[in-house]
Amino acid sequence: MPEVSTQSLAVPVPGGVLELSWAAVTDTGRRREVNQDAMFAAYPLFVVADGMGGHVGGEIASASAIERLHAVAESGTVTPKTIEKALARAVKDIASHPEATDDGTGTTVTGVFLDTSGDAAHWVTLNIGDSRVYLVRDGAIVQITTDHSVVQELVAAGRLSPEEAENHPYGNVITRAVGPSEGVTPDYVRLDALDGDRFVICSDGLTKELTDYGIRHFLEENADAGDAASAMLEAALENGGRDNITIIVLDVGRPADDDSSTDED
Repeated sequence: MPEVSTQSLAVPVPGGVLELSWAAVTDTGRRREVNQDAMFAAYPLFVVADGMGGHVGGEIASASAIERLHAVAESGTVTPKTIEKALARAVKDIASHPEATDDGTGTTVTGVFLDTSGDAAHWVTLNIGDSRVYLVRDGAIVQITTDHSVVQELVAAGRLSPEEAENHPYGNVITRAVGPSEGVTPDYVRLDALDGDRFVICSDGLTKELTDYGIRHFLEENADAGDAASAMLEAALENGGRDNITIIVLDVGRPADDDSSTDED
């Protein structure tokens, strides 16, 4: 199993400082020959991409999306506009690649970035596909993103229960992706940046093997982001590891001597 280390950074924000700690890991799993997941985890952007299509198509698609988003993060200006421009460039990259041009090629793109441009710091989640962002706040775990999948549409329409959805034969069919023939806009959710928050950004290789309760359990058992990511990966592999697994754990805190707060607006 790959070794996972935790990185930390003190980030000046309006009204004080945020202490960010994060860890990221990706694994091929036990059933797949190649890893078509890709990820980027460095302030201010933390994102996972789960590729699909052909023997190498998915790998090319996810790598293209992450490469373009990496450049946005390095530029220092991460906004919905710069993200969408990067994804449009990734679509062109994928479309021009000779091994990644069939209709089934594409990638999910899911993650969070920190917006410090206003009067208070905010997290913004972005999502295309069925990778997920979870938030653990005040002991409760909430899935912030909504899956773009056939099964989620059936659940939303009341035709499937969440329990039935877990093992549905169309569980892998997504309704939105970054691919050679699609220019798509992510869904965004804006969240206050609060002390004590923990985010999990993951591909469906994790959520196929662990329930939301299981994810929360391993977060509660492991205060360190790297330990939590390792524990979840190990459990997902033990539960079958049927797909590539990618996990980012991101912790938000404040220095002990910082009494400022970022209460709800």
